[in-house]
Amino acid sequence: MKKFFTILGGMGTLATESFIHVLNERTPIHADQDYLNYLLVNHATVPDRTDFILGKSEDDPSLAIKEDIQQYSHFQPDFFVLTCNTAHHFFDELQKETDIPILHMPRLAVEQVNKKFANGNGKTRVGLLATEGTIQTKVYEDELTKFDNLEVVLPDVAIQQDVTNLIYRDVKENHFCNEELFYQILRKMAEDFSCDVMVLGCTELSLVQEFTQNTKYPVVDAQSELADETIRRALDNRA
Repeated sequence: MKKFFTILGGMGTLATESFIHVLNERTPIHADQDYLNYLLVNHATVPDRTDFILGKSEDDPSLAIKEDIQQYSHFQPDFFVLTCNTAHHFFDELQKETDIPILHMPRLAVEQVNKKFANGNGKTRVGLLATEGTIQTKVYEDELTKFDNLEVVLPDVAIQQDVTNLIYRDVKENHFCNEELFYQILRKMAEDFSCDVMVLGCTELSLVQEFTQNTKYPVVDAQSELADETIRRALDNRA
């Protein structure tokens, strides 16, 4: 197969499935041959990224992802797609494993925040919704603070617990897109914390966003932005 990319998925599997669905749905097609060429690596046994980052586990997930990159670089894809937000904590280490570019999902999302929601009259308040691991490593905060007109707003302890419950208890453990809790989180961030926009910085949150089709509260969905950039690059490479 020529002119293809490799998706580093399985973190988690349902979120990867959601990414594939969005990717295929948005690809402009008139025949089967118009779909994109890709390899999907659903490495479901990669250790939990947040547990490692928070010191709850000694199993380093970056080792498994590095092995995947080394293995699949031999096939010479045009680029890699890393579908886990928290795994971007290891991005620089992972990119050193290959000359093949890896798309940076948080960076893509933040660029869209700045493009779509930047306020010329003052700072745009950007609420960050993600795993505790992603927040602690500042994967998104570092990207957001590159723009002087964006102000990072982190959830308080109570809201972060709601986010964690939605990600782990509801989606990962019970395959339940808890629409009520999702809207409650967005409402609190928008109304109580005066956020102009919220970044969905976890692919499980992206899955819930896809399920609910939320249009009430302004969000930038990182997985959605990654899918759009994946399609753009793949079509450019095919041309």
